[in-house]
Amino acid sequence: MLQKQLELTNEQTSPLFRIMWVQNSNEPNRRHFDNNICAFHIGNGYILSVAHNLKTEARHFKSIENGLYLTNIFPYLNAEQAQLFETCYPLDITTGKRYWNSNNSNDFQVVIDTLRQINFDTRWITMMERKICKPHLVVQFKENQFYNNPALTVHFNEATSFAESAINRHTFLVEVALVESFYNEDIALYKIVNTPQTIIDAMPSLEVDYTILDDNQENYYCLQSSPMSEIGKLLNKAKIEGFTEHFAIYQDRIGGNYNLEGLRYLIKGYFRFGSSGAPYVVYDSKSNAFKVNAIQSEACPIQLSINNQRDGNFQYINAIATPLLVIQERLEAHTKTIA
Repeated sequence: MLQKQLELTNEQTSPLFRIMWVQNSNEPNRRHFDNNICAFHIGNGYILSVAHNLKTEARHFKSIENGLYLTNIFPYLNAEQAQLFETCYPLDITTGKRYWNSNNSNDFQVVIDTLRQINFDTRWITMMERKICKPHLVVQFKENQFYNNPALTVHFNEATSFAESAINRHTFLVEVALVESFYNEDIALYKIVNTPQTIIDAMPSLEVDYTILDDNQENYYCLQSSPMSEIGKLLNKAKIEGFTEHFAIYQDRIGGNYNLEGLRYLIKGYFRFGSSGAPYVVYDSKSNAFKVNAIQSEACPIQLSINNQRDGNFQYINAIATPLLVIQERLEAHTKTIA
């Protein structure tokens, strides 16, 4: 089992990735990354992550198509606001887009406040639908080769592959598209798109185990980013401490609040903030393989009393994870082509 554990954290064999939303993805000098979330490959290009980040608000954007700007923003601005936006987002007639062009922090905040005032939707799901940004898998290696294979590396160009000397890594971008969001269960399904099948086949994956496991499970682990950096990977023991019929309200001021509800595991064990979307894996001795059983969804706090005060005093030592059983039929409807 040890070798299989080590493979889960090795850059060449780990099925754990990150999804980031990229603005100006085809313009390296203007490219911008945001909305970083854990994700993992379950085979044939299908990727699982959480859904709650889709409805968080970016609050601003680095560029926008001029047509979208003229239709959805400009008509709602007063004269002073319009002048500010014309200054901060000048039109590039070559690309037909407006790009952020201000170093003034005051301008930045006023633009954010104005977009909120006119109720312009900057949730990531909407930004993606309007093609302001595209989600990509971020795949990183120490060497400038995609899985040490020159035949695969040639499929990437300057828009999809670049060196990051500050972290001693070479980054490759693989485009994904949202297939379906299971908001109540806090799970999102993506699929790799516009990518050769040979690239997809080279990317490690996890088989899904839909079993509801009991609280005596010994070989249960969380696969997440390393404690001090999102670049590395960490596999640590996790314990199913209980079960809950979960209910929580997710705040969405634009689309309306929705409920997070249904069966969840209560997990005891280390998890870092930013681990949403990380897989919980269980070792199957018969196949000598780890399989994904649940996905990290929320932090679960214990409320402490400090100086006889309880409000705001929380210690996050437990996690709430969604067993994949709760979306089995809906997931298999999309992924039934997986062998």
